[in-house]
Amino acid sequence: MSRRPESERSDWTDLDLLTREEAHGRLLTEIADTDVRLAELGAGDEAERELLQRRLSALHEAAEDLIGLSGPTDQQKN
Repeated sequence: MSRRPESERSDWTDLDLLTREEAHGRLLTEIADTDVRLAELGAGDEAERELLQRRLSALHEAAEDLIGLSGPTDQQKN
């Protein structure tokens, strides 16, 4: 079994690739976990609440992009 030098190996050989559906499922799990963390925060945790809300927004956007729910971009409209 001959092994190519590291510099000649494809990046794809070392990656554990997910399907879009698998990635979407993982994002939904992370969204649910983040929702729980947000619900557990007290009144004095405003900074963490803001960070979690931004994270939640980014997770939702990523999940929507994976399944194509977001609207067309300006380039796609033309």
